[in-house]
Amino acid sequence: MQRITITIDDDLLSAIDQLCEQRGYGSRSEAVRDIVRDAVAPSQAAQAGGGPFYGALSYVYSHGTRDLARRLTDEGHHHGVSIANLHVHLTRDDCLEVAVLRGSVSAMQSFADRVTTQRGVRYGHLHLIPEGSGGLADHAHPHGEDDHHRGRPATEND
Repeated sequence: MQRITITIDDDLLSAIDQLCEQRGYGSRSEAVRDIVRDAVAPSQAAQAGGGPFYGALSYVYSHGTRDLARRLTDEGHHHGVSIANLHVHLTRDDCLEVAVLRGSVSAMQSFADRVTTQRGVRYGHLHLIPEGSGGLADHAHPHGEDDHHRGRPATEND
């Protein structure tokens, strides 16, 4: 792991500190690493071409839209990238679904486009997660993979 120095304005540093407090990061370094991972995932996806990725597609839709639930289910069953689904009733009319995906970025993006462009789907976002080991795809820590998720105090290496 490398140590770097960055210059950041007071307002942005305050926002990072708030993020650390809200999400329970043990250090600013953990927060910045996660922010950078999220920012570089799309470019990693473009470079990976057909390489394997995971994805999380979240979308909100009106279950009252004629045949929409059936069409969305058909997309999930026939597109070959969906590996799990979560369905939540938000209101009397609105549902939230989260589809866990695995495959090439192009296949997942195609699936996401087919879902989010359906009439009655009002929000959709595909979050890409690189698969495999090495580089930024890993979320490993030299002191134990899950330590920061357990509220571990920051160390000098953070």
